Amino acid sequence: MGLFDRLGRLFRANLNAAISAAEDPEKILDQALLDMQEDQVQLRQAVAQAMATQKRVEQQYNQNLSLAEEWYRKAQLALQKGDEELAKQALSRRKGYADTAAAMKTQLDQQSVQLENLRRQMTALEGKIAEAKTKKDMLKARLRAAKATEQVNQALGKVGTSSAMAAFERMEDKVLTQEAKAQATIELSGDNLEEQFKLLEGSTDLDAELLALKAQMGMGTLPSSASAPVPLPESLPQGKLEQS
Repeated sequence: MGLFDRLGRLFRANLNAAISAAEDPEKILDQALLDMQEDQVQLRQAVAQAMATQKRVEQQYNQNLSLAEEWYRKAQLALQKGDEELAKQALSRRKGYADTAAAMKTQLDQQSVQLENLRRQMTALEGKIAEAKTKKDMLKARLRAAKATEQVNQALGKVGTSSAMAAFERMEDKVLTQEAKAQATIELSGDNLEEQFKLLEGSTDLDAELLALKAQMGMGTLPSSASAPVPLPESLPQGKLEQS
């Protein structure tokens, strides 16, 4: 492969890629529909022109056919009058108009076929245009939905779902840790209170016993709320100790 062939192919490839990248589907759809509608206008003009031409040829055909019949009647009249020469001339005129009418009849038949083809093409094009309009609206809706989905996905991609979830998990761990610390503090505080109350209760008993002892020794008055001191066991006599 020559250098120029390779450069030419590279140029065409880049050009096609640039054109494809620059294509806007919505604009292309609109333009395609406009092109079809312009074709429809031109086809309608062609049908109208063919119909007008056929109408003119048909008028000329009928006119030549009428003249041919008229000259045929004149030939008959000339024969009735006994003028054969005049009858021949009339028949000659009649033949010319009849030949022209026959040629026009062939032309009319051909134009009728062409006109029918044009009408079928116009009907088919009208159906395609109606279908294209519906499909264009549908494709535009699908394209917009696809673009919206792409934008949402891009937005989600920028957010970084994995990192965000990881942050949530870290914060959840911190909250759980903080709650555990708070519960431990509550439990420790409860233990201290219980110990303080136990000490307080023990201190109260000793104070009461101390007051009772003072009252027994005559060093003070025994309060009504104070409990009597616990009596100590009496010592046994010496003899009993020996016997035992």
